[in-house]
Amino acid sequence: MEDFSALPLVVLAEKFAALPGIGMKTAQRLAYAVMEMPEDEAAAFAEAILNAKHQIHDCPVCQNLTEQPVCSICGNPKRDRTTICVVEGPKDVAAIERTHEYHGLYHVLHGLISPLDGIGAEQLRVAELLKRIQEGGIEELIMATNPSVEGEATAMYLSRLCKPLGVRVTRLAFGLPVGGVIEYTDEVTLYRALSNRSEM
Repeated sequence: MEDFSALPLVVLAEKFAALPGIGMKTAQRLAYAVMEMPEDEAAAFAEAILNAKHQIHDCPVCQNLTEQPVCSICGNPKRDRTTICVVEGPKDVAAIERTHEYHGLYHVLHGLISPLDGIGAEQLRVAELLKRIQEGGIEELIMATNPSVEGEATAMYLSRLCKPLGVRVTRLAFGLPVGGVIEYTDEVTLYRALSNRSEM
């Protein structure tokens, strides 16, 4: 930020810039927007952040974020309790729920296996997933990790770990996006699309 900016404003912009997807220019705009807020609005903004940090915790069953003793999905008796969709983070749960097509349960890993970043299975919520399977009643695990190197490695690791426990392990199909153009599609996506083709 510019040398003439007040230090607290620089610090505020740096805090915004530390958030994922926020560049320094956007962080500066956000910092200036906060400065333009009336004091009661700024206080409410800060209080909302602190309240979220203090009141939200991991669901003891699926590890999704919730402010309740058990999240609304785990607590819903209408959900299919034989299927668990395994995802990287809470944002993935929200994305899948928006489709209104999946009616089973979830398990949030809170990350992916990434040896280069020093993240192994022991840093993820794998033990909690195994415990849920061992308690019985789970018939299928849907691996819904991203189609990245880390996502594939995590899905393969969990598949090898969970199949011997008697559950069916499936993977989300990946391929051409709606509205995509084959000419501009990368080789890996085209390979996935061909491998996951279905009868019409």
